[in-house]
Amino acid sequence: MNQNKIWVAYQTIVRSEVQRFFRIWSQTFLPPAITTTLYYIIFGTFIGSQIAAIGEFTYMQFIVPGLVMMTVITSSFTNTVSSFFSAKFMKQLEELLVAPVPPIIVLAGYVTGGVIRGLLTGFLVLIIALFFTHITIFSWFSVFTFILLTSIVFSLLGLVTAIFAKNFDGVQIIPNFVLTPLTYLGGVFYSINMLSPFWQAVSQLNPILYMVNGFRYGFLGITDVNVAWSLSMLVFMSLLLVWYTLYLFQTGRGLRH
Repeated sequence: MNQNKIWVAYQTIVRSEVQRFFRIWSQTFLPPAITTTLYYIIFGTFIGSQIAAIGEFTYMQFIVPGLVMMTVITSSFTNTVSSFFSAKFMKQLEELLVAPVPPIIVLAGYVTGGVIRGLLTGFLVLIIALFFTHITIFSWFSVFTFILLTSIVFSLLGLVTAIFAKNFDGVQIIPNFVLTPLTYLGGVFYSINMLSPFWQAVSQLNPILYMVNGFRYGFLGITDVNVAWSLSMLVFMSLLLVWYTLYLFQTGRGLRH
């Protein structure tokens, strides 16, 4: 395929993904908006008013970056895993695989759709936060870099999950038994400095901790972990998942029966 046809193929996949999640906006945007509003009210207003400030910031300001990142993680993962598995389940994927479209373009199209949904949902959650607290920005670079790389990582993870899933129950294994526990234990609602040395060490094995803290650093300028290490880890995970996903496409594992 020449460059023009490759670009058309990429645009087609992205447009299809974006139209799909906008068409079902009541399922893609409304639930996270409602859920996060409840988090803001319960944890930020009711419980947060009883919790001492963390450094120079109120508890509400502290949890906002974590809640935004939690929404981005869930939305990016859900978009690619549901869309790709649906195409696989309904045999639409077979048409795409036999088309003269390079695997990297298929991957890029689905990941771009996941990233767009993740960023839009994260922005929506951030706008809602403005009704509850004042938002500060310490480093625009950290804010954009961490939210973009995180959405890429979980969009790719959604693709890998969809490739190996055998049924719709299999699609739910990673979000229910991996993402949800790691997210809630990833420093969204607390600083790991509040924990005992043992649990601080355990928490540092959680990759989501580094994503949340890197993003929080962009807003508040505070972090529990090294920001440069967090960024390096995200870049490495992105490259590793891109390589592994392309390997699965090229070998047909999970794609061909």
